[in-house]
Amino acid sequence: MSEHSGPLAHHFDDLEQQHEAAELGTWALLVTEVLFFGGLFAGYAVYRHQYPAAFARASDSLNVQMGGWNTAILLGSSVSMVLAVHAARLGKSRALGLWLLATIALGSAFLGVKYFEYEHKWHDHLIPGPNFQFQGVPGGHEQLFFGFYFAMTGMHAFHMLIGLGLLVWLSRRAFRGDFSAQHHPWIEMVGLYWHFVDLVWIFLFPLLYLIGRHA
Repeated sequence: MSEHSGPLAHHFDDLEQQHEAAELGTWALLVTEVLFFGGLFAGYAVYRHQYPAAFARASDSLNVQMGGWNTAILLGSSVSMVLAVHAARLGKSRALGLWLLATIALGSAFLGVKYFEYEHKWHDHLIPGPNFQFQGVPGGHEQLFFGFYFAMTGMHAFHMLIGLGLLVWLSRRAFRGDFSAQHHPWIEMVGLYWHFVDLVWIFLFPLLYLIGRHA
């Protein structure tokens, strides 16, 4: 049975059991995501230890100001997501919808900043591949850094796109009044996912932009 015909699915005994199952499934998903990003972080750490000078030079070319703005934007989106969950617990559908829209706007702003950052890398020939050049010199171990940079930030952006799609879906349902103070598991589960995505960036920003950077 869908939530449109009733909040309790037919294979659960009560709403509490249904909520616990949803929460368990969400945490299981987040554990797999931790393992996935953990592999990327471990690979980056190994190569950064092996080529510290090249990775530091490559890190110097990143735009710390853009990275800082994106960090502030994502922290703001976490706040708006917390307020959305709080509104859901109080049964305030309109406030819930508005806070979800604010989170969507902040998440979209993050991706907009990231687009311009990627565009600069394209024009500077910093995309790993046959046309890669660092300060006019083809190849070099700096290419490894940018391989990890695009893999890690690209996968983070992909997860953000998934989160934004879920938030759009939730906001439409919120304005229809599909959620109540007694039943709003989707809001809390998507909130957990969104906070995880924000947390990943909190680690990515210093790792890629700040650590080992030359003054």
